[in-house]
Amino acid sequence: MSGSRIIGSGSALPERVVTNAELAERIDTSDEWIIERTGIRQRHIAGEGETTSTLATAAARAALADAGIDASEIDLIVLATATPDNTFPATATKVQAALGCNGGIAFDVAAVCSGFLYALTTADSLLKTGMAKRALVIGAETFSRILDWEDRTTCVLFGDGAGAIVLEAPGDNAPGTGVLASRLHADGAQHDLLYVDGGPSTTQTVGHLRMKGREVFRHAVVNLSSVLNEVLEDADISASQIDWVVPHQANARILDATAKKLGIPAEKVIVTVQSHANTSAASVPLAYDTARKDGRIKDGDLVMFEAMGGGFTWGACLARI
Repeated sequence: MSGSRIIGSGSALPERVVTNAELAERIDTSDEWIIERTGIRQRHIAGEGETTSTLATAAARAALADAGIDASEIDLIVLATATPDNTFPATATKVQAALGCNGGIAFDVAAVCSGFLYALTTADSLLKTGMAKRALVIGAETFSRILDWEDRTTCVLFGDGAGAIVLEAPGDNAPGTGVLASRLHADGAQHDLLYVDGGPSTTQTVGHLRMKGREVFRHAVVNLSSVLNEVLEDADISASQIDWVVPHQANARILDATAKKLGIPAEKVIVTVQSHANTSAASVPLAYDTARKDGRIKDGDLVMFEAMGGGFTWGACLARI
């Protein structure tokens, strides 16, 4: 069988770049400490006038241009974010209006760092049913707005940005192309390990991100390796057949540990965390677009997307590009 096909990608980053050295002037940390523990060297931080919707719209426009199609051909927008512009309406509807493709389906998905995997799987399912023909799947975040900038254990880890893909419904695609298999999971019992301590129905405030990093690391390696094996089994593919792994860019050590557990060579893993830091739902499409544009990922490649985030939520998706 063939699945929904990725026909274009794009990304957008805030203009301002904040290095580890700059952070070290504000909080008790150092460039060496951050690099050793996370692999992060810099991150982009949204400035005045840069919002989740503006970044998402810019990434969407870039993806449409890459696909060579007009916004009027999009009849589904699924936007993954944990930092929407407003409590409601969905940020996806703001992107829809900005692009001028009104009248189709547009909604947000909230699964934090796994959000893009949830959005991709949801869009693929809707396309397969015939509910839509072409979709924009977007991950966009302004995590800098929910960080406690006095908490050095978390504020150094995150950045802002957006990534998008254009997904086309299965048509006359060759067998074995497009989205081949996906798996999603959640475990709400782990809520207190990674969460935001605010919300409209509890504190009526936005709140700040809180995380127990060591515990999250342990769960991430186990959960990701497990879901990757599930997807490989569903697709009847071995790990050695994968051309590229595009993981959520949380921490270089998590990326290394997960790859080793699966026996996947490090050179097959797309790593952009050094430049973007953890951009939550935006990290997977940002990394994918980076690797497409620099020529690493090519048409015909077998690509595994994977992510884990607060909730806990986690998932993986295998696609033939």
